[in-house]
Amino acid sequence: MIQAFNLHKSYGGGAPALQNVSFTIQEGEFVFLTGQSGAGKTTLFKILFGWEALDQGQVLVGGINVGKLNENNLYTLRRKVGVVFQDYKLLPKKTVFDNVAFAQQIIGADKKTIRFNTWDALKSVGLTNKKDAYPPQLSGGEQQRVAIARALVNDPQLILADEPTGNLDPEISLEILELFEKMNQQGKTVIMATHSLEMLQVRDHRLLILNRGRIVQS
Repeated sequence: MIQAFNLHKSYGGGAPALQNVSFTIQEGEFVFLTGQSGAGKTTLFKILFGWEALDQGQVLVGGINVGKLNENNLYTLRRKVGVVFQDYKLLPKKTVFDNVAFAQQIIGADKKTIRFNTWDALKSVGLTNKKDAYPPQLSGGEQQRVAIARALVNDPQLILADEPTGNLDPEISLEILELFEKMNQQGKTVIMATHSLEMLQVRDHRLLILNRGRIVQS
């Protein structure tokens, strides 16, 4: 699913965000990406999703050479990848249903497909009863479930979850983790970034550990 070779990324004159990072993730794996704040986890996710350009190296996601994409064909990558953020990034003036539907609208899906897929995604995270609510009316855990439904609605092959439990209490964090594990059991590749030792200790998934922009354990 992912092949990364000697990735290097710097911002300005400071220490590199990523230094000679190489790894392979097989289709259907569940991987924890961990490391202290500033280790390069978010930068790596941005590169995998095509939000950041590499300075050096090569990365293939689902057979797509990310470095060779431009604005005209970036959609070929993003249809394969769903992204979940720590701060949810929901649209506060849109309902739960419309937040999830929006991910389909931007790829030009027809209304019937949007309705069916949005309902199915909300059902998978247990939020059909909240479809008409607005994000500010929801708890943090519920907002994260909406974000997960939005990431799922286009049926991506790869899920990137960037500290998705960072703002949640331990009990809700475990529920969110179990949702990602359910996706993985259904065949999706999942990479979940976390610096929570508690999260890493409750499951025996593969670890990728970043330290100051370098992979120190895989």
